[in-house]
This record gives sequence, structure tokens and C-alpha cells, in this order.
Amino acid sequence: MPAARLLAARALEALFTLWLLATLCFLLLRAAPGGPFDSEKTVPPEVEAALAERYRLDQPLPAQYGHWLADVLRGDLGPSFQYPDYSVNELLAAAFPISLLNGVAALVLALGLGIPLGLWAALRAGRMTDRLLMFGAGLGLAIPKFVAAPLLILAFAVVLGWLPAGGWDGSWRSMVLPVIALALPNLAYCARLTRASLLEVLGADYLQAARGRGVGGARLLLVHALRPGLLPVVAWLSPALINVVSGSAVVEQVFGIPGVGRYFVQGALNRDYTLVLGVVLTIGAAIVLINALVDGLRAWMDPRLRD
Repeated sequence: MPAARLLAARALEALFTLWLLATLCFLLLRAAPGGPFDSEKTVPPEVEAALAERYRLDQPLPAQYGHWLADVLRGDLGPSFQYPDYSVNELLAAAFPISLLNGVAALVLALGLGIPLGLWAALRAGRMTDRLLMFGAGLGLAIPKFVAAPLLILAFAVVLGWLPAGGWDGSWRSMVLPVIALALPNLAYCARLTRASLLEVLGADYLQAARGRGVGGARLLLVHALRPGLLPVVAWLSPALINVVSGSAVVEQVFGIPGVGRYFVQGALNRDYTLVLGVVLTIGAAIVLINALVDGLRAWMDPRLRD
């Protein structure tokens, strides 16, 4: 298939995926019990009717869906029910850079430590160093983010007092604990995956032939083994990034960070339909873009995937 047709087909597939995701989310939100203006205090009927008219909740469901979809196609995600002074576009425009900064930092930390630790463990396979590193990696995978985040707060904020327990002021100090909590499971998995992949590559026939030609040490590792050994790590980048995106909801909620994940949790709890749908579309678009970039990176590293 020509490159232009392939690109067009993938773009259409991505748009269809986003439409289907948003439509299912729209229907599930409307099917859930309760509404965005339900509260313990009884609202006068005239006030409730005015609110329903303002947000088009008095219209039939197909009409609501049609208006919402038309607004989205114009780039308007609608007004927020929970934050009436702001539109969903404004909330996400302020929150997305914060989530992006923390997510990128977490991924860089996971790769920057996970790959070297995996290489080190592979070169010392079977030794005590290898066992200790893999035990630590297994522990990192076993501890979920909602447990790791409070433990980090307890250790570094409450007991040691080195870092703030939560909040966001844009400084590096407010980033350290959330980034570690986000990066920990990916770091552990990256180390284990790098070790396993490199051990497989080091046992390949062409590596044995290179050793027979006198190639060894750092040159054997960096020139002949590293690139094919990292191909599984590159393939894993897509689920790793998705893990960071999905994990941000827990981490941002625990640390009180005004990011996209926290808005998603608050919007879901308060039945803020437009805010939840806006977050779903934003995250869905990010995941589609991530998958496309990872596929391109894999094709660049492995020529067999270009056909």
C-alpha cells in the first residue's frame, strides 16, 4: 500500500476510534444514575428548569448528542457544569501542560534509569547484583501507584521534611514525588524488559560470530547488541505512555495537582458531562498520537517493519 494511502487509512481509523470512544462515554454518562445538579439541598423547580435549558439537558438525548458533536467539530468542548465560570477548553488548556510536564519527566526517569539498570543486570546475569536488581524491579511492579504515592509522602514529606506533601507551584520540588510515583512501575518494567531482551540478543548466532571475530567488551554491547536489544523496549513505549496517562488520575488526585487526571476524577464524581467528555477526547487523541509516534520509531529502528 502506498505511503499516502496508508497514512490516510490510519488517520481515518484514528478519527473513528475517537468518535466511538466519545460516543460510548457520552451514552454511559447519561445512563449513570444522578445528574450534574443533584445535591442534598432541594433546588426550586424553576431554577432546575433554567439550568437544564442552559445546558440543553431538557432536550431529547439524540438532540443533546447532535449539539455536543457539532460543538466538538468546531473545537468547542462546551461549558463546565462544575466550574461555571470556565469552559472545558480553558480548564484543559491550563491543566494539560502540567500533566504533560509530569508525564514526560516520569517517562524520561523510567527510561534513563531502567535501561542502564537492565543492561547492568544482563551483563551480571545470575550474580547477586542481578538478583537484587530484579528483586527491586519486582517490588516496584507489585506496589500500585495509590500505595506508592502516600508512602513517598510519608517518607520524604512527613518524616524527612525534604519535599512538599502536595500542591503545585511549578517548581522542581513540587514535581519530584509525583514524578517518582508515576515513573516507578514503568522503571521497574523497563529494567526487567531490557535485561530479558539483551540476554536473548547476547545469545544470538550473529553475536557469537562477532565474538569469534574478536569483537568484545563495550563495542560488542553498544554496536552489535544494544539496538536489537532495545527493540522490545521501543515497542513497549506505547503501553508505558498509556500507563503514565492513566496513572496521572491517581497521582494528581493524591498530590492535589491541577492536571487533566484530577479534572477527570472530579468531573466523574460531580457528573460534569462536558468536562469528562473533554478529558476523554484529549487523552484519546494523545494515545492515538503516541501510538503513531511509537510505530514510526519502531520502523526507523527495524527496517523489516517499513514494508
